[in-house]
Amino acid sequence: MNRKDPNSAQWLKSSYSNGNGNCVEVRLAPRAVAMRDSKVTEGPAVTVDTSAWSSFVGAVKGGALPGA
Repeated sequence: MNRKDPNSAQWLKSSYSNGNGNCVEVRLAPRAVAMRDSKVTEGPAVTVDTSAWSSFVGAVKGGALPGA
């Protein structure tokens, strides 16, 4: 992954993805994380700063989100 140019960074899919098409892909940059629907790769992406992403991942891992 090229961290100097976030536009050239690779989109990543979870290793837990089972291939049914219901996946979220992420692209990591030095100061932000972009997320998109894997079925609509040319569609919009949501971008958050890395501290928000870390908080989200921590909440998911800690079971703080309903249904997670």
